[in-house]
Amino acid sequence: MADFGFTPGNSDDSNEPVDFEAMMAKMQQQIQEQFSKLGINGPGFSASNEPLPKTIVRDTAKKFVTANGSAPVGANDVAEIEQAFSIAQTWLNDATYFPQSEQSAQSGQIALARTDWIDTTLAGWQSSVEPLATGLSVAIGELLNQASFGEGESPEGADDQQSGMAIPVGMISALLNSFIGSLIATQLGQAIGGLAGKVTGAHDVSLPLLDPAYPTLVPQNIREWGADLDIPMDEIRIFHALREAAVARLFSHNPWLVSYIRTAITDYGKGINIDLDAIQEQAQRAFDSEGGFDPANPESFSIALNNGIFTPQESPAQRAALTKLETALALIDGWSEEVVALAAGDRLPNLPALQETLRRRRATSAPAQQLFSSLLGLQVSPKLAREATVFWAKVRELKDVQARDQIWSGILPTADDLLTPESYLKSLEVPDDLSGLI
Repeated sequence: MADFGFTPGNSDDSNEPVDFEAMMAKMQQQIQEQFSKLGINGPGFSASNEPLPKTIVRDTAKKFVTANGSAPVGANDVAEIEQAFSIAQTWLNDATYFPQSEQSAQSGQIALARTDWIDTTLAGWQSSVEPLATGLSVAIGELLNQASFGEGESPEGADDQQSGMAIPVGMISALLNSFIGSLIATQLGQAIGGLAGKVTGAHDVSLPLLDPAYPTLVPQNIREWGADLDIPMDEIRIFHALREAAVARLFSHNPWLVSYIRTAITDYGKGINIDLDAIQEQAQRAFDSEGGFDPANPESFSIALNNGIFTPQESPAQRAALTKLETALALIDGWSEEVVALAAGDRLPNLPALQETLRRRRATSAPAQQLFSSLLGLQVSPKLAREATVFWAKVRELKDVQARDQIWSGILPTADDLLTPESYLKSLEVPDDLSGLI
């Protein structure tokens, strides 16, 4: 890549004031030109100080989903969804300890068009993913400080060092943070736009995207989900209404779970550390390898990025955060499947086929898996979700519905606990004689 040329023109008068604003504008233009030469359409720069510019996320997602078509929600759609939810909520009353939330969907939100789904869930996405952008911004700032002062060197006298620089480190850091924030926002917007064409409801991704939580469905996506199945659409609609309403009840009555999931993402973001030496080694290997980076082929740069070059290295703390997040998502998915099966019973003749279709599609193109794979490199194991389903069902058999659901108010089981529900339940018991603990 050619030099960006961020230094100002030479001047005989060393006391001549430097127009930093003009220099920053030049930097922005030159970065965008370089990305354009490499075949990458940069998203530009955010005018705000947001780590994750919401406008870019929304606009990118809307453009993506509009290009793929978003059918408006008609009166018949609303009536059909209302009927499905009415049946689902009645059946769920006997299948879960969590009652229907008093917070009902506002008018027009019980059924969403794809574009409406984006608007409705945008704030939830922002809260969930912003810690990643913040963590990356902090890492960039630390990297620039190391480059400016030297690793382990005190920043004392920084003003003297920076006075000889073309542009202060703080301004460079602000520029890069803005650009990186815009890149992440564009990536998130593309992911949300892609999800909008597949998700069946607001809680299909097992994330807390609505505050307060309430059930809502996307009629267009439900029709497409069941288009190739030889199953009545009413039955398909009730099946998805059961899933959506069950998870909405779970989040509504366990607000701590919302914090639990977002804390795991935040912990991952805080652990982001950019190892410049490791990045240089990765880049060199890519450049030297056969079929690696070719300056004459802009597409090869994008391939290199997608293969992990310039990706921060995961720390043990980050891997622990991902394990925590993966287990939580699997527990939510497994609990939902167990509750839906119990609620439907034999009232949905095609329930086994519907559940199998859901499992098969989640194994290949699960919405949450696609998103976390692109943003975190997290692969939510379908096997773990199946083990969670068996775990919840076994707990109910050994105890009852109330005992199963009250597990959510305590310490969540680990991935190992899922394999031994009997031992897990035993570990929760308080012994009658506590004298041995003194």
